[in-house]
Amino acid sequence: MRTGLYHHPSCKDHDPGPGHPECPARYDAVMDALQQARLGDKLIEIKGRAAVEDELALCHSREYIATARADVAAGRSTLSTGDTTIGHHSIDAACLATGGVLAAVDALMRGAVENAFCVARPPGHHATPDRGMGFCLFNSVAIAARYAQTMYDVKRVLIADWDVHHGNGTQDIFYADPSVLFFSTHQWPLYPGTGAASETGSGEGKGYTINCPLPAGSGRDEIFDAFDRNLAPAVAAFKPDLILISAGFDSRAGDPLGAFQLRDGDFFELTTRLRNWSDQTAAGRVLSVLEGGYNLEGLGAASAAHVRALLD
Repeated sequence: MRTGLYHHPSCKDHDPGPGHPECPARYDAVMDALQQARLGDKLIEIKGRAAVEDELALCHSREYIATARADVAAGRSTLSTGDTTIGHHSIDAACLATGGVLAAVDALMRGAVENAFCVARPPGHHATPDRGMGFCLFNSVAIAARYAQTMYDVKRVLIADWDVHHGNGTQDIFYADPSVLFFSTHQWPLYPGTGAASETGSGEGKGYTINCPLPAGSGRDEIFDAFDRNLAPAVAAFKPDLILISAGFDSRAGDPLGAFQLRDGDFFELTTRLRNWSDQTAAGRVLSVLEGGYNLEGLGAASAAHVRALLD
């Protein structure tokens, strides 16, 4: 397998401040774990770039983009649109995170790699078209989906989100869109309070949002059942041209912000399921983007298992 890796140390420049769980050390935890597992030399490095406004505007309003830039420039501690903590370099880091994911889309669609993992921070799946929320400024995985559709012959995209928190921003962006199938397993109730099973899309997008809210303490049995019972038949019917993963490792046992009980081997198997489905309809194309994960040791171990499955 030709597996790509995007990372950029400047993603660490987004610093929400002392004690914040979405800390720069998360980047180091993932990169160190990949090296310790001797996976780094097996990966093809993807050179990234900063996303430009027209790319961010594929999913976000220009008014929100301008507001986020102004908030950072003014030295605010949080975005005026929501609860996202920011620092002096947060916009630069967020643009590098999103731009790196788009560079990974390019590498994937041009055949330079067969799948890829992006160590991107800040995360993105809570960011809505006009609001940053929950540690997120720009919704990198959503922008990647729209970018693939705009720049390449990609008609149908699956976004699978196994973060312990519901990806409300991704859902909002594609809620009425039948060209993007959004699937989420998440703890319920938990921040941000969205993701009920009854939220299935609207208009032409009805049925293309699949939410599987699960109680605290859920682990392999419950989450694998949701993938096999709910997602597998949907994938067979939808036949995605590209599979994107919102890879939140806060669903791993021991995370301080969630109470799911997945283990490292479970992430390996979930990744393998998605890879197998991609082989059937998407020419093997899988692009994974880091979302949550706040136990540093657990984040590193789960990320390494995930990448091992991409390489396998």
